[in-house]
Amino acid sequence: MATTARQTATLALAHALSAAERGLPVIPLSPTKLPALRSPHRGDPEPVLCRGECGLPGHGVYDATTDPAAVRALFAAAPWATGYGIACGRPPHHLIGIDLDTKYSAGTDTDTDAGTGTGVDSVSALQHLALRHLFTIPETVTVLTPSGGRHLWLTGPPDVVVPNSASRLAPGIDVRGAGGYLVGPGSVSAHGAYRLAPGTAELSPAPCPRALLRLLTPARPHQHTTPARAPQAQGEGLVHFVRAAHEGQRNTRLFWAACRAYENGFGEALADALTAAAVRAGLTEREARATIASAERLTSGRRH
Repeated sequence: MATTARQTATLALAHALSAAERGLPVIPLSPTKLPALRSPHRGDPEPVLCRGECGLPGHGVYDATTDPAAVRALFAAAPWATGYGIACGRPPHHLIGIDLDTKYSAGTDTDTDAGTGTGVDSVSALQHLALRHLFTIPETVTVLTPSGGRHLWLTGPPDVVVPNSASRLAPGIDVRGAGGYLVGPGSVSAHGAYRLAPGTAELSPAPCPRALLRLLTPARPHQHTTPARAPQAQGEGLVHFVRAAHEGQRNTRLFWAACRAYENGFGEALADALTAAAVRAGLTEREARATIASAERLTSGRRH
């Protein structure tokens, strides 16, 4: 077992060095897919807003580097690492990760731990977005995940900051942008290995289509002021979306709508209306409240 662990760690370092050679900043990851090195400030009495300025490792994605010596030093400090993360939004590639998850296709309509239900295909959801907004999903580097999902690698322009988001585009589609990272191919997690999809190993990350890039970036505020709409008016479409859910869609629709509401700043104000709509669609109030709480936690704290 010890030999296998050493081999896994050695392979993880080798893959990370190969990625660094291609200009992709990397960090070591633990089997949980989290940064392998703990924060040097974890014992401090007060929160420390440090992104590596202290010179010590343990700042997550801010440790990411393409320098081979620095990569080796990070992995030497974390011999338990079984994988590596690739920082998104960093030059020269300004990587954008489109994470097509499969957890939305599993479970039951009462799977409130994930905040999701059945019947949603994230790949089809991306295809529908492409049709609706008139862009083509390019051939690009694609990484297959142990759960059956996939990560599409795209590049963005240097002057555009793409934020991280969870299910904002559609249920099951997460975005890895500035401050986020992707699990690199060749990594091994507690649930299995990440590997390149057949036929994509020789590809370079494709430029993000302009129409998709517009969907990924927040709208710029207008210079002139307009009367603000009440949160209930802003969320009217989300409430109707939940109310119209059929069996097998209810949790999924509620989770997606709640994520959008919290990301736009009126989730708390809309929670009661979303709960009422979900109850009308067939969920219990307890299930609805749990799903909305899951959406709130995910949108406020998830960074992968």
